[in-house]
Amino acid sequence: MRYYTIQPPPELKPYVRFYWVLEHELGADQSSYIYRSVADGCTEMVFHYRSVFDELTDKGGQNAGPSGIQFQTTQYRRFITTESFGIFGAYIYPFAVPCFFNIPSSQTSNLAFDFDTFLNRPGRELEERIILASDNYKRAEILSAFLTARLRQNGLKDERMAIAIRDVIHNKQYRTVGQLADAYNLSARQFDRKFKADAGFSPKTYMRLVRLQDALRQYSTNKTLTQIALECGYYDQSHFIHDVKEFTGYHPGYYFSGKAEGTEYRDS
Repeated sequence: MRYYTIQPPPELKPYVRFYWVLEHELGADQSSYIYRSVADGCTEMVFHYRSVFDELTDKGGQNAGPSGIQFQTTQYRRFITTESFGIFGAYIYPFAVPCFFNIPSSQTSNLAFDFDTFLNRPGRELEERIILASDNYKRAEILSAFLTARLRQNGLKDERMAIAIRDVIHNKQYRTVGQLADAYNLSARQFDRKFKADAGFSPKTYMRLVRLQDALRQYSTNKTLTQIALECGYYDQSHFIHDVKEFTGYHPGYYFSGKAEGTEYRDS
């Protein structure tokens, strides 16, 4: 398994956390690979430039198409492929959704589309160029040019909420919505309304998603589940177990055992 990130150009850095690449060669004894995307507070543009995945649902396998966009979500999804694969993705802050796609973040939560459906002809052309690109650094250049052009047409409308969302994701210093609202000189009600408009979820739900991602990043450490739970801001272990099960589909004991299905890798 090979994973690495590529940084976006300076103009996009406040909106795109990073580009990422995941590649894997199936071994002779590996007939398939199951890829599980877990709940996440950021949006992803995903391009399958080698192989395609079928989505595994309660109704059986469904063709997921080669590429698509998954907006900020509280749900996990499962995909399967029987071939070696290569995936290029963009990890995007939720407040950037209206800048890039001219649609409010609050209207996209838990939605996923292929690029043809969501962006029509520009989406089809972008997908084709990304897939046919010579390497992943070229893919990053192509997607950067696409996103920069769209950003220049639709600027950020509320810089304060963008800062607040980045604050929640990166600083991990706030434990309650009240503390966040006070930090930005807003009442809890005002803050809740403004934050939800730009993040797609209420600040309480969003902070749960951020805590989850923070906890999952520690799966390869030698810390106990109790240590991880406390360090990530969970009130107790039962709270930790509940959130991990809801957002990943796994009990944390199984997820952190290393036996879980492949999940999306994350960098800070």
